[in-house]
Amino acid sequence: MPLVSSTSMLRQARRHGYAVVAFNVHTLEMLQGVVEAAEEAEAPIILQSTVGTVKHLGADYIAAAAGVAANRASVPIALHLDHCSDFELIVQCIRAGYTSVMIDASHHPFEDNVRQTAKVAEIAKAAGVNVEAELGKVGGVEDEIVVAEHEALMADPDDCARFVERTGVDTLAPAIGTAHGIYKGEPKIDFDRIERIAAKVDVPLVLHGGSGIPEAQVRRCVSLGMAKMNVATELRIVFSDAIKAVFAANPEENDPRKYMIPAKRALREAAIEKMRLCGCIGRARH
Repeated sequence: MPLVSSTSMLRQARRHGYAVVAFNVHTLEMLQGVVEAAEEAEAPIILQSTVGTVKHLGADYIAAAAGVAANRASVPIALHLDHCSDFELIVQCIRAGYTSVMIDASHHPFEDNVRQTAKVAEIAKAAGVNVEAELGKVGGVEDEIVVAEHEALMADPDDCARFVERTGVDTLAPAIGTAHGIYKGEPKIDFDRIERIAAKVDVPLVLHGGSGIPEAQVRRCVSLGMAKMNVATELRIVFSDAIKAVFAANPEENDPRKYMIPAKRALREAAIEKMRLCGCIGRARH
């Protein structure tokens, strides 16, 4: 089937108490691996690319590869642009065929965030594209965006309600204590804050910084209303470690297929585990 907007799959996820996993992919093999995992798990899936990956590969290349994967697959697949503050790049990705975009103006004051987000929502909705935005600041490093730990601000539940109403976004990523990258210690997630935000906001909520969160905490986040979980760093590590293992065993290897195939296999297994954790296995059948 063609690429679909993530709006309907995420609304269904929130309604039924599970989360769709959104995987950041940077190569064709990574894209294929997570799609193969989704097929095996019969799970809806969101493919994500960072701004850096779009600049590296090209929005049209990424959208074309994702489109081929979606047309071959039997599960719903969305293509999402993650953490973008560049309006022109967002427009470029929508024109290329992306079905979801994230406008990240969370580093601006509230009113500026509302204004920039509403502008993107207006053009994206006209194209049937999902719009995600962030309120508060998720700490850590996400591609070219760095937020120091002391600058990571929690999202206010009342502000979340006002933000969604004024911008018309389809999904919201509130800062609730997670961080991008791998955690140095156990994350300090504010579960009470998630519950209060979910009570005031009816759009699906997004859990950023999903790599390395303990399983029990992920399940609790999902049960409280997080309908999408982003996974990036953990996937890159699994993929890269599998390649390193091939070269450790055979330093003279020069056939990319000999290291990409095991890397894709390892990534596929890791992706299925994330889908199991989020409760979306088998959900493509419904």
